[in-house]
Amino acid sequence: MFTEMNNKLVAIKGELRKDHKYRVQMADYEQELAQIEERIAQLQNQFESEQDDVVKLERLSLANLLATLAGTKETKLTKEKQEMLAAQHKLSEARKTKGDIDKEISLLHEKMKKLEASKLEYQQLLKQKEELIKESPSPFAEKLFELIEQEGGLQSSLTELNEAIAAGGSVKNALMDALESLDRAGAWGQFDMFGGGTISGIKKHQHIDAAEESLHRAQVRMRKFQKELLDVKETAYLDINVSGMLKFADFFFDGFIVDYMVQSKITQSVEETRHQNRKVSEILTKLEKKQAETLKQLEAVQKEKREIVENL
Repeated sequence: MFTEMNNKLVAIKGELRKDHKYRVQMADYEQELAQIEERIAQLQNQFESEQDDVVKLERLSLANLLATLAGTKETKLTKEKQEMLAAQHKLSEARKTKGDIDKEISLLHEKMKKLEASKLEYQQLLKQKEELIKESPSPFAEKLFELIEQEGGLQSSLTELNEAIAAGGSVKNALMDALESLDRAGAWGQFDMFGGGTISGIKKHQHIDAAEESLHRAQVRMRKFQKELLDVKETAYLDINVSGMLKFADFFFDGFIVDYMVQSKITQSVEETRHQNRKVSEILTKLEKKQAETLKQLEAVQKEKREIVENL
């Protein structure tokens, strides 16, 4: 009976820890959603403004005629079109991000619904536990259940650490993909600067497009990693700075269409991506250290519990 109760309590303890974790994550997602909706509204206004500027320049007017004769109209029009495309790109990226957040919020709602039954089951198990302690002739029964509680808590912590480590590893994979594409874009960019011609320009842009996809994927995974860390920080008492993690790719997405033919922009993107990769590695080192400590504590509790069970 004790063994069966032990297994149930350990499992249910993990489920209840998830409830707290999901609530912390939900609050953060909702805050992030409000911010991205505000940003989308701002970017929509910016895009419409840039669009108006292009339309004004394309209209036939005395000012445009004079600008054409002076040879400055095409330069201005090209600049305005680039700015319009940049605003459109940022708006598109922000909408993608909102879609990612909406999806995660929906998944969390489903997960939280499933935990309602676990809360009721836990209350029932607590009553059964009290009855078992009262009925047991052993003075160690209460101590056993204390150890069961500890075991459940430690197993939950270990699961959360494992999930955070897996999420961090996933971020690193996407960052490495982005670095590979950016390095290739940089190499073709150098060739382009020395008269590489149309082919080198096309190749450079292809690798920049691939880097953009990898960075968006990294941003999605970074969001999940950051949400995992919110709970781990609190439960494992880890000193981890999660602020700014979700803005790491802004350096790339903000205005990259205007600048993407500039070699220095590619170099800057490589440096920033490497910096983020190092930061994730540092966090993973802390998590892995805590993982080893937690596993050691869990094994000690399980050993003590086994010794009591054998003497009951």
